[in-house]
Amino acid sequence: MLANPVSKSSALPISSHLRSFLRLGICFALAANSVASSSVPDVLTLSKRVDRHYNALHTLQSEFVEKYRGNGIDRTESGTLWIKRPGRMRWEYGEPRAKLFITDGKTAWFYAPGDQQARSTPSRKLDDLRSPLAYLLGRAKLERVFEGLALAEDVPPLSAGNFVLRGKPRGLAGHLAQVLLEVTPEGRIDRIVAEGQDDSVTEYRFLASKEDEAIPDERFRFVPPAGVQVVTGGFDQ
Repeated sequence: MLANPVSKSSALPISSHLRSFLRLGICFALAANSVASSSVPDVLTLSKRVDRHYNALHTLQSEFVEKYRGNGIDRTESGTLWIKRPGRMRWEYGEPRAKLFITDGKTAWFYAPGDQQARSTPSRKLDDLRSPLAYLLGRAKLERVFEGLALAEDVPPLSAGNFVLRGKPRGLAGHLAQVLLEVTPEGRIDRIVAEGQDDSVTEYRFLASKEDEAIPDERFRFVPPAGVQVVTGGFDQ
């Protein structure tokens, strides 16, 4: 006995289910894309997160790695950074050579142990890439510091989930072409890349940060060792 052929009416429900599943799949795909897009904050939202994060801090300690490329030099250094309100900062380099960059908010010093000279300059006249970080805590306002602040979507972050901001620093515009800031979703700065007008690149990576731990004021004071001459001037290294 021949089996009954499948009628057109009995095939319709199967086709209808397939169309329903296809429509449902498209809806899920659109929803997923929408969620992915909404997870990327706009530049204003992200910059305000950075502002809020650092304005709430009183002290910051971090290990750092500094890389410099340009003018025939390729150099990597590392050490520890301390920052404390208001405007105090200490960069203590350990590798490959010990040296110290420090400011108490009024005077900035640079000294390498064993040198016969220590250099100093008023903090307000300091023309150095590290100097703006001294005023990060309690006074952060990225939109005022950087002109044309925007998301650098063409620059991948080193850490998954982070974002990269691009802008031109107003105070150092004569020396720097642009600065890249890699920030976490919470607003912490993990990396700074400064591109000079001379095509040099200086990169700072901040690791193992500690926030609002007690730091004595003495850490930001510098007394030249006996016999060391104090020279007032720039801090070219």
